[in-house]
Amino acid sequence: MSDSPAPLADPHLVYDPVVGDGPKALVILGSTGSIGTQAIDLVLRNPDRFRVTALSANGGRVGLLAEQAYQLRVRTVGVAREDVVPALREALTAQYGAGEPLPEIVAGPDAATQLAASDCHTVLNGITGSIGLAPTLAALEAGRVLALANKESLIVGGPLVKALAKPGQIIPVDSEHAALFQALAAGTRADVRKLVVTASGGPFRGRSKADLARVTVEEALAHPTWAMGPVITINSATLVNKGLEVIEAHLLYDIPFDRIEVVVHPQSYVHSMVEFTDGSTLAQATPPDMRGPIAIGLGWPERVPDAAPAFDWSKASTWEFFPLDTDAFPSVGLARQVGQLAGTAPAVFNAANEECVEAFRAGALPFNGIMETVTRVVEEHGTPATGTSLTVPDVLEAETWARARARELTAQTTTANAEARA
Repeated sequence: MSDSPAPLADPHLVYDPVVGDGPKALVILGSTGSIGTQAIDLVLRNPDRFRVTALSANGGRVGLLAEQAYQLRVRTVGVAREDVVPALREALTAQYGAGEPLPEIVAGPDAATQLAASDCHTVLNGITGSIGLAPTLAALEAGRVLALANKESLIVGGPLVKALAKPGQIIPVDSEHAALFQALAAGTRADVRKLVVTASGGPFRGRSKADLARVTVEEALAHPTWAMGPVITINSATLVNKGLEVIEAHLLYDIPFDRIEVVVHPQSYVHSMVEFTDGSTLAQATPPDMRGPIAIGLGWPERVPDAAPAFDWSKASTWEFFPLDTDAFPSVGLARQVGQLAGTAPAVFNAANEECVEAFRAGALPFNGIMETVTRVVEEHGTPATGTSLTVPDVLEAETWARARARELTAQTTTANAEARA
């Protein structure tokens, strides 16, 4: 066994805050999104194991949020958009009926952060984007188990998260990192030769860089395997999502970047693998369904029976693996670079990408322009301060600069394209 400090996520270590008997109390952040809705399905099917005390969402789907609150009989509902509070209260009243007390409503940009620190056993952070950093830090500081689906908060604030997290306090929920987490339970840290992160290849697997110059938003949103939100789906089309997962794997498991490999696996049956020093490789495999990884995040160290479908091994199937096309998809290589730079570089990479994805969706950037613009922003940012001195204001300042610079470069691209067509 290695004498070095335990990695951020370690299946051999169980962090269990004492919060009383009965079903495990949960707070679900991002409850109306893809992760949140699937988590709620899991909870409703396992009332003996879980109960939800609070929900939070951005506020774009107040009807669904009210329905969830009623189904789960939560104590508190949080919403980031204060302007939707009247509509939320009306929707809650319609669900609960006259005379039945409504849950408390917490509103504003800090609502999720406030709920992340509330009384519970586990916080599921299913928020999309770096806005999930403050709730991640709040949950850790309050001593909650953190079921982490919001990879961006770890990526942009890695040293901040590592400084707060206790051994075993973070359980990863991304399918790839839940797979690595489970496979790593088979050996010690010293036994690990490398991590192998699988990628479906997205909707554009097999296309050249030239082919990608002409793809549409609709094509980029047509993921062949997973049903996800638009930002994550486009990140999967550019493979930025896989680049972020490489950084996340490095931070979670303390494995050097040169020992983290990405391979393309179109079927998405093997969610990731661990190669050990004796030549053995352990693969975690299930049909594509996020309820399995969510169940690991909420239930560990116990498994939740029938959380997700299993394979029918009596039926023939073919599993394929291909090397990554780094020319068509340069995002993974760039992510490795910013991960090694550390400091504010990952925050710049992530923020610029979020801006460029929105520009692509709005028709202001071509598909290849996403990574071309992100690369320019990262290069202009240069070498950041060391990660050990990173602060939350540092992250916010870097993100603000990266978003502004990405918008400026996007505007220049739009103007140049218009002039070329004239």
